[in-house]
Amino acid sequence: MVKKDKKQYTPVKDIKLPKDLPKDIQAISKLPKDVQDKLKTIKTKLEKFQKKVLEKFDKYIVGIALMPPPKPEELQQLQQMQQPLPQAAPPQAPQKAAEPKPEDKDKIHVLVLVDDSDSRTMAKIELKDKLTAIVNSIGKEIDPNITPQTLILSELWQNCFDAKYELLQLIALSAPIYDTGMLQAIKISEVHKTMVLKKFEKYIVSYVLAGSLVQGKSTPTSDIDVWIVIDDTDVKRMTRIELKDKLRAIIIGMGIEAGELTGIKNKINIQVYILTDFWDSLKEANPVIFTLLRDGVPFFDRGIFMPWKQLLKMGKIKPSAEAIDIFMGSGEQVLRRVQLKMNEIGMEDIYYAVLTPSQAALMLYGVAPPSPKETGSLMREIFVKKEKLLEERFVKILEKSVETRKAIEHGEKKELSGEEIDELLKNTDKYLKRIKRLFTQIEKMRDEKETLNVYDTITTVIRDVLRLEGVEKVKENELLNIVDDRLVSSGKMPSKFLRTIQDLMKAKKDYDDKKLSKVEIQKVHQESGALIKFLVEYMQRRRGRDFERLKIRIKHGDKFGEVLLLGNEAYITYDLDSQEREISKAKIKEDGHFASIEKSSLEEMEKAISKIQIPQKTSIKEPIFEDLKRVFGKDIEILMNY
Repeated sequence: MVKKDKKQYTPVKDIKLPKDLPKDIQAISKLPKDVQDKLKTIKTKLEKFQKKVLEKFDKYIVGIALMPPPKPEELQQLQQMQQPLPQAAPPQAPQKAAEPKPEDKDKIHVLVLVDDSDSRTMAKIELKDKLTAIVNSIGKEIDPNITPQTLILSELWQNCFDAKYELLQLIALSAPIYDTGMLQAIKISEVHKTMVLKKFEKYIVSYVLAGSLVQGKSTPTSDIDVWIVIDDTDVKRMTRIELKDKLRAIIIGMGIEAGELTGIKNKINIQVYILTDFWDSLKEANPVIFTLLRDGVPFFDRGIFMPWKQLLKMGKIKPSAEAIDIFMGSGEQVLRRVQLKMNEIGMEDIYYAVLTPSQAALMLYGVAPPSPKETGSLMREIFVKKEKLLEERFVKILEKSVETRKAIEHGEKKELSGEEIDELLKNTDKYLKRIKRLFTQIEKMRDEKETLNVYDTITTVIRDVLRLEGVEKVKENELLNIVDDRLVSSGKMPSKFLRTIQDLMKAKKDYDDKKLSKVEIQKVHQESGALIKFLVEYMQRRRGRDFERLKIRIKHGDKFGEVLLLGNEAYITYDLDSQEREISKAKIKEDGHFASIEKSSLEEMEKAISKIQIPQKTSIKEPIFEDLKRVFGKDIEILMNY
């Protein structure tokens, strides 16, 4: 019996429709136009029909769907399936399907799918006849045009066994009203099968629905398991494996596409076999293949799957002697694998479980990750002895794990007992919990040190700024007042940065008193960035303005040159507009004259600029003007504020 969810079937979304359409309109739009109009008018009647049927037979109903008008042959097949089994009679020639009557166009064909897998109190046909009679009476009571077609799963599957797939196609075209998962499984499988056959029909041997759906164990969220067998017996242009891989990739892609087209969210789980592998698995008594043959329902078959299914049912397919030997010997192999796995747990899994977080803790502290051999001693040296953040017993747990791995690796220890594994796992759990707490401790310590670094950086930059303002030495307890007087009061610095400096100094005091809180740390880090940026930019602007006082701009002919006076050195640029600047340098004598002029470079000049301490006052002696004429020519102009 299929496990059912009593929720109403939720119509799926058509990916081509606007998302804001109501769900019932989205479901209706999947059907032909005339059926859409009809469905809108009979929606209330269908809901009433569904409610009454579920109240009466909820245990057995797995799906109710509005079918499109069946073709005559489909209708005849459904009607035949509604009749009790006839007594044996002489075979008759097949009759031509009856032409539909004019009044048939008004009929509302509703499929009621019944799960008879758990029918034990009565025969399947008796159950179906009883259900059919009551369902028909419910339909006529609501509307004489409602024509229920009651179908039991065993009949639907038997049609598939007999290679009659018309009903599958009819169900795929139906609009589900109530569904426990079976209708959507049939729909997506039928759509996927059609896509696969259209592209690869010459290679497809069988397309089979399997898994919990056909075993009566499914739920509304169960995977939809399908198996596809590919004929590789006549492959010439590629290897069998290449054929399988190539087709498998495309077929799985089609499964995703089928899910998007139908809007069915349940995962369609596709297994692809090539025929030769399938046959080998059958000979080797592969339990998965035996289960597939026993329970699977073919949605397409070239005459391979059903004969195998029947042979298995008759007991004609039996495991080979080799397969039996393999299964007999598998016990010892499994036991050995268990022991190897236990050794692997001790040698690798537990080892890395304690080693890797330990190395991470050292990296967080600021130490490069050490080798496994050095990790224990370094953890002890830093966290136990130096910082006093970790207890010695946890380092011993780490070292015990390293020693165990080494003993197994070198063959000194052959096996690990279950008791040893339990002890290792127990200690590892304790270790990891303690390391997690150690991470928090390291982060707090690192944040505190970072706060101290921020304090040192900002106070250093402030002193540099005040030095530019003419204040050479500042005591720490006077820093705030001098900043207020020289920078804030004069409008050179926004007052908000004075509050940031106050918060920073308070954080420094709390750090010294071991009272620094996480809130303070976060506040300092958030505010300090903007303050440092402002101070640096202020220094750059101020230095740039002062630096201009060291330059003499000269026009000679149609070119512009420059002389940069850096203490007792002068750097001469002959043409500022040239891409490849020619630069010279000369020593400045005490009387103001240039000494011998030597060739220099832009790199050498920039290096000299970075070292120069810009003086508060700059003076130029008269002899330098004579040298300017010698360097640039007699016809020169000195440019002011250029």
